[in-house]
Amino acid sequence: MIKSVILCDGVIPDREQILLDLKDASLFIAADGGANRANELDLQPDIITGDFDSYIVTGKEKATVIKNSDQETNDLEKALSIALKNNFTHVTVFGATGKRVDHTLKNLSVLLQFTDKFNQISFKDRFSTLKIIKSPFKEEFPLHSSISLIPLSGEVTDITTRGLRYPLKNESLKNGLRDGTSNESVEKIVEIEFKKGDLLLIMNHTG
Repeated sequence: MIKSVILCDGVIPDREQILLDLKDASLFIAADGGANRANELDLQPDIITGDFDSYIVTGKEKATVIKNSDQETNDLEKALSIALKNNFTHVTVFGATGKRVDHTLKNLSVLLQFTDKFNQISFKDRFSTLKIIKSPFKEEFPLHSSISLIPLSGEVTDITTRGLRYPLKNESLKNGLRDGTSNESVEKIVEIEFKKGDLLLIMNHTG
């Protein structure tokens, strides 16, 4: 596992949570305004990148500063492209959600865009951990974890779950019709299978 941590300018957890992920990471990227958050938390990124409409470059940065003015990509895309170019396999992104709804929706689209390019990519904020899962999925969660399953684009078909309080048996979730919010793990191992679609798993926790 070669892990990178990216810090964006959305809602972030406390410093200790970010430090836990930084322990086994070999690259820390601040995406534009994420550099402001890093300064507030006294965290030192290795790279600061973006179009710098939020962060003002001082010239005194210890980090490598990579300006990318491409307006067809957002700051998270720019940071993920750097991680991808440097052959990182796992990425944890803090602050990709919260604040402006349009930014959050765009970053969820970016999550979908990059999911297949890494072995694992997840978003973490003060309230939850998000990732797009592949079938078959199997993972251990603390008992009574709050878990939501959201069809990210259109419909996810023939879903079967094990280990959740409200199981699905060859059922579908569809945008605007049905989702799977606020379920609960009742076994240590949760298993999910489905035929097709983009399924977002959200593990909710207290902030």
